[in-house]
Amino acid sequence: MQISIISVGKLKEKYLREGIEEYSKRLSAYCKLQIVEVSDEKAPEEMSAAEMEQVKRKEGERILAQIKQDQYVIALAIEGQMWSSEKLSAEMDRLALHGRSQVAFVIGGSLGLADTVLKRADALLSFSKMTFPHQLVRLVLLEQVYRAFRISRGEPYHK
Repeated sequence: MQISIISVGKLKEKYLREGIEEYSKRLSAYCKLQIVEVSDEKAPEEMSAAEMEQVKRKEGERILAQIKQDQYVIALAIEGQMWSSEKLSAEMDRLALHGRSQVAFVIGGSLGLADTVLKRADALLSFSKMTFPHQLVRLVLLEQVYRAFRISRGEPYHK
């Protein structure tokens, strides 16, 4: 299986980079992993609704440029469905069984994802109704993908 993580913004914090490197290394035994960072749009602190939409639209264009036509896209969005780790594992198994072995997870910037990206997505996934920094979500996502592979193979994992 080929997993792509398409994320807005550069990872700056050392502890997050180290965690992502660790899970990337662990995942290499289960899949081919690609992490794609698209640049975030520079924006002032105070923005109108129209300016926020423009920022999301520009970031969305960068995201969509990285998505391959045959990829199954799972967008992380607060309005998405909340899955258990077991459900994520089952979904990934289902995709592999049906020949959808190229999966792209999409993480938006601080304002979320553009409607064009949400429409392109095959599934919307939410980790919580809470808001998290998108850089932290990248680490949590990698841990959950790793856990999903372990569950799928019947290997031990922390419950």
